Amino acid sequence: MLTYWGLYLSAAVMAVGYQGTRGRGTLLIWWVLAFLFVLAIGLRFEVGCDWLAYIRYYRRIDGVSFAELWALSDPGYQFFNWFSNLFDWKVYGVNVISAAVFMTGLVIFCRAQPYPWLALAVAVPYIVVVVSMGYTRQAVAIGLVFWALKCLEDARVQKFLVLVSLATLFHKTAVLMIPLGLFLFGRGWAVRALAIVLVGAGLWAAFVADYQADLWENYVMADMRSAGARVRVLMNLVPALILLVFWRRWKTVYPNSTIWLWMAFAAILCLPLLSLASTATDRIALYLTPLQIVVFSRLPALLHQRDLRNLAVLGILAGYALVLFVWLNYARHAGCWVPYDNLLY
Repeated sequence: MLTYWGLYLSAAVMAVGYQGTRGRGTLLIWWVLAFLFVLAIGLRFEVGCDWLAYIRYYRRIDGVSFAELWALSDPGYQFFNWFSNLFDWKVYGVNVISAAVFMTGLVIFCRAQPYPWLALAVAVPYIVVVVSMGYTRQAVAIGLVFWALKCLEDARVQKFLVLVSLATLFHKTAVLMIPLGLFLFGRGWAVRALAIVLVGAGLWAAFVADYQADLWENYVMADMRSAGARVRVLMNLVPALILLVFWRRWKTVYPNSTIWLWMAFAAILCLPLLSLASTATDRIALYLTPLQIVVFSRLPALLHQRDLRNLAVLGILAGYALVLFVWLNYARHAGCWVPYDNLLY
């Protein structure tokens, strides 16, 4: 458990000491800390409830040729297994590579925020500890989505499409992020919209169409229930409502923010959808977690008084410390994460 708190406090202390854009310039500190995060995520031992499932993924790739793996489900993740198997790095090689991709996307995304270290601290309790250490395939996809969203805000639509396409290779559900590109307005919108529709249709046909019946059956018709799904949806709902409250000032300070407005609407819609398909909604809500990072790392910058900004930073850090404490001590599946063990130990 100390490892999880060490990850959180390392980001939280930096958030207090390097508020605002000053935290963006400490590139060496960022990547040193990111390296430590990769070691904690990638070299974990028997952490996460799907640990044995990922062991089976690794074993099944043995004997599969490079050409054959691209016909398998989630071929990007299969490639990581194939590559690790080539050097006999076992599942740890897969996890380290996956963690490196995830942390690269997360660091790029966090460093683009007005309070970058606060952004990282917000990400630790759930996105880092639970998602990256529990859902390896989707964690890689989410890391690439973080990077893609940064590109979309910078109006680099082509790079956004490439990164979301790569994310779909690791988890099919990432294709749902493609339509966000439609909410980036400006010159050439019609051409961009056409490209987004064509890429989205191509990704669906290539990687999702053959599995859509199984996905519908497993996630919707089977009435699967995710423990804690309501809490995780509420964690997205709170920043969504905050964004709506501050929207008039938000859109004047941050350009190309329409994408966050639509993500906020999606986060609100997830609440009633929980009663229809709990697990499906829970998995989709994972792609809305960037909303937490964006809203809480930008909220202090919208406040005029310095004391209010400092109070907001401390309040957000305290809130996410509480999230980590409650999850580690009271979550139904916390036993899959506690105690934490690492190959280096």
